[in-house]
Amino acid sequence: MGILWTLIIGAIAGWLGSLIFRGYGLGLLGNIIVGIIGGFIGYWLLGSLFGTAIIGQILTGAVGAIILLAIINLVSGRRLD
Repeated sequence: MGILWTLIIGAIAGWLGSLIFRGYGLGLLGNIIVGIIGGFIGYWLLGSLFGTAIIGQILTGAVGAIILLAIINLVSGRRLD
């Protein structure tokens, strides 16, 4: 059940991050991956600033996803719209 929650929270966080970061979307699988990696980045940078409940995890993942999308944008040298 933990893996399922990780995928669901990752998908929501990746989707939310893509909406906030200028509407760039990677599709369902891409949003899940960006959300999960973003969750690790967000937790590494912010810790449990937003709390450990589901909403806090989604917000932390979304912040991490935005940071990850910004890094992808800088590395690729093109605008991700």
